Amino acid sequence: MHLLPTPEEVVRVLRDTGALRDGHFLYPSGFHSNEYLQVPVAMRHYQHSRMLSVGLSRLLRSNPEIRANIPELSIVAPATGGLPVAYGVCEALRAKQVYWAEMDEATQRMRFRQFMEQHPGEQVVLVDDLLRSGKKLMEMKTLLEERGATVVALAVVIYQPTPITHDFGPLPLYYLAKLDASYYADAPSCELCRKSVPVQEVWV
Repeated sequence: MHLLPTPEEVVRVLRDTGALRDGHFLYPSGFHSNEYLQVPVAMRHYQHSRMLSVGLSRLLRSNPEIRANIPELSIVAPATGGLPVAYGVCEALRAKQVYWAEMDEATQRMRFRQFMEQHPGEQVVLVDDLLRSGKKLMEMKTLLEERGATVVALAVVIYQPTPITHDFGPLPLYYLAKLDASYYADAPSCELCRKSVPVQEVWV
């Protein structure tokens, strides 16, 4: 394995562990797709978790501004699914801390736990396992900025954009591999439906 895993090596790990699957999948958004990815399936295995997290940390460290801020850098995940990656990146970078947000059932908005406060000017790298629509990551970025923090980069193991992926503008985006899945807005436009490929509904 190289100091930085190649996209082909990353995809091979995802396929070998069953994290990346081919087929006919129906997402909660209503999109149909020929691929489904669940990175935590690969992150269950320590050797893969470490390889992916360390690889991502090395991409971040290549940015001189991020490298200079590492001692005071916060690694923040938008949900618990990204925590294994966040902790792995924090450990590899030797960054300051890791924390995350949760969904408030009453308001249906993201929030931090009580007493978990940001300070003005706090430097944050948003980390997750996967960037697909980017909805949670965008909500997290907004929440952090409302609290006075500065998001300096976005880092994910896999970038798998959809037709509705959020645009993060000039914010640096780091990822180990990009997957270009096919997406169809609905059943009538889905080539897989026309071929009568059995569909499987997925949760996320």
